[in-house]
Amino acid sequence: MKLSLEAIQIIDAIDRTGSMSGAADFLHRVPSTISYAVGKLEEQLNIKLFDRNGPKISLTAAGITLLNEGRLLLQAFGDLESRLHKIALGYESELRIVFDSLIPSRVFINDLLSFNALECGTRIRFSTETMGGVWEALREERSDIIIAVGDCPNWSGYQIRQIDTVDFAFCVSPDHPLAKAEQPLKSDDLYEHTVIVVADSARSLPAKTIGLLSGQKRITVPNFDIKIQFQLAGLGFGFLPRKLITTYLKDGALIELAVTEARPPEPVWLAMRTADKGEAASWWYKILSRPLLGEIGKK
Repeated sequence: MKLSLEAIQIIDAIDRTGSMSGAADFLHRVPSTISYAVGKLEEQLNIKLFDRNGPKISLTAAGITLLNEGRLLLQAFGDLESRLHKIALGYESELRIVFDSLIPSRVFINDLLSFNALECGTRIRFSTETMGGVWEALREERSDIIIAVGDCPNWSGYQIRQIDTVDFAFCVSPDHPLAKAEQPLKSDDLYEHTVIVVADSARSLPAKTIGLLSGQKRITVPNFDIKIQFQLAGLGFGFLPRKLITTYLKDGALIELAVTEARPPEPVWLAMRTADKGEAASWWYKILSRPLLGEIGKK
C-alpha cells in the first residue's frame, strides 16, 4: 500500500502546524524526515498534495480530500486501539442483551448513557424475543444476558435471579361487546369473541400459549405493543400487563373486566451464562438487577 497511517499523521501534522518544521516538532522528528516522507508519498501516488511557496505550504484539492478521509481513519484506528486495550483488561468486544417484548425498551436508556460514559469499547446489541424465545436465545448462545418473563427453566451453568413481577388485567375497549356483558366473565362468554394473543418466539423449545380456548377466533401478534394497540382499537380482548396500560385505564381508553379465570402474576427473570463472564456482562447484570417495570411512566 502506498498510503499508511504514518503518512496520514504527517500530513495532518503539517496542516495543523502550517509547516514541515512545525510538523517535525509536533511529531518529534527531524525536518528532513518529514520532507522526505511527503516527497516519497507524492511520488508513489503520482499526485501533488501540497503547494509550496517558499516557506509557506498549503494543501492541494487532492491533499484536502486525502486529509479529510484520512482523519476519519486515524480516529477509527485510535478507537480500535482503545477498545483493544479495554478488551485486554477484561471487557468484551460485544455484549448481546435479549429481553422479552413485554419490557419497554425505554427502561434501558439511562443504563446505556451510564455505560457509554465508561468508554470501555464494548459494543451493545439489543434484541427482543417473546416468552420461551428469550430463554432459547440464552441456551443457544445467541445472547449473553436475558430478561425473561414467565416460567424459569431448571438449567445449570447460568446465573439467574428474579427482578420483578408482572400483574395482568383483562381488558377491552369501551366499544367492545364484552364491555357491556355481565361480570365476572366466564369462558363461555369469551368463546364467540376474538382474542389477541402474543406468539411465543421459541423455535426449538415448546411454544407456550396462555388463555386460549380450542377453536377460538384469534389474532396473533409478535409483541405486547401491537397487542395493546389492537385491543385499544376494539379488535379483540386479552390480558395486558397492568403497568403498561395504567394511562389507558385511567382515561377510559381500556376497561378492565372481572373474569372467573384470571391470569396469575408472572415473574421477571434476569439471567446470564457464568462461563466467560466479562467486565461488561458483570456491569450490566448488576445494573439490571432491579424492578424494571416499576420505572414505567417515570421521567
